[in-house]
Amino acid sequence: MTAVRLADLMATLDAAYPPRLAESWDSVGLVCGDPAEPVSRVLFAVDATAAVVAEAIAWGAQALVVHHPLLLRGVDTVAADTPKGALLHRLIRSGCALFTAHTNADSADPGVSDALAQAIGLTVTGPLDPKPATAVDAWVVQVPRGDTEKVLAALFDAGAGAGGHYDDAAWKVAGTSQFRPLDGANPALGAIGELHTVDEDRIEVVAPPSRRTAVLRALRAAHPYEEPAYHVTERAALPSSLGIGRIGELAVPETLREFTARVRAGLPATTWGVRAAGDPDRIIRRVAVCGGAGDSFLGKVARLCVDAYVTSDLRHHPADEHLRAGGPALIDAAHWATEFPWCAQAQGIVGKAHPSLETRVSENRTDPWTIGAADC
Repeated sequence: MTAVRLADLMATLDAAYPPRLAESWDSVGLVCGDPAEPVSRVLFAVDATAAVVAEAIAWGAQALVVHHPLLLRGVDTVAADTPKGALLHRLIRSGCALFTAHTNADSADPGVSDALAQAIGLTVTGPLDPKPATAVDAWVVQVPRGDTEKVLAALFDAGAGAGGHYDDAAWKVAGTSQFRPLDGANPALGAIGELHTVDEDRIEVVAPPSRRTAVLRALRAAHPYEEPAYHVTERAALPSSLGIGRIGELAVPETLREFTARVRAGLPATTWGVRAAGDPDRIIRRVAVCGGAGDSFLGKVARLCVDAYVTSDLRHHPADEHLRAGGPALIDAAHWATEFPWCAQAQGIVGKAHPSLETRVSENRTDPWTIGAADC
């Protein structure tokens, strides 16, 4: 069986959780490790804490995949006598890579909130805060019929004609063009001052906007005309299944009291527990969820005609004002607990792509809260 390299694992994770989906302030991807090194064991966790790192090393993992970045904000040292530096040194000395999928995993489909929705028995209908579909340029080019294949090949080499699991994709139709070369022109066909007609193909391809300069350069180099006729249009932003949070529905309506118990049963136990705000007898059918801190979406949730919102890290005043304004019921769970279901999701994706790998989810609860009122 072919050995799995760290680079192969990274490619699988990047395909599932594309780095382009990460927020501009985020830090995702490989933190330490050699992409060329072989991997046989992978551990998944929400956080790279000291206990999780110790577990990964004791188990003999060559890769630790986490949700929360260890180095989110800029640092000027990873010295071994600093808390984060000590963890990195331990991982590097033990030959264990560290990889992060954070807000890119939040916005992916499926992503963190899909795993949360599944854990509490919701059927997902769409994202809470959708991201538009990836921008794409549509190129329309007129080419003399004998040069069509050469021009197409140049466009493909420059990055055009690819989409999803396909490449070298194009559309063409035959037609007749006309033009009159003027003084100063150096026409490949026709004569100065005379109207000229030629059999041409109209070809259309798509390309990422990031390849715009390369595609134009390739077009001008391959096209036989002094001034190629072309047009570029960027597709309007369209909705997609990508984005932060999810909207879902219960198979059978429940009261808020019953639904809160459902959430508690579906998530791992924490000292924080699960608490709800709203009328306990309110009927819950349609639910918004956001794994991790989600109070920034309270305003959006209030406009979505949902009956409840499940998230974490809700604060007193925003929650109170939300309910006073008639917003949906709130269910607040521990931050770690709402993101923990993602670990099994990521494990499943990696295991399916690389069945030879040994994978497991960390047994360490990285929720920082350790004592509740019931313990006092």
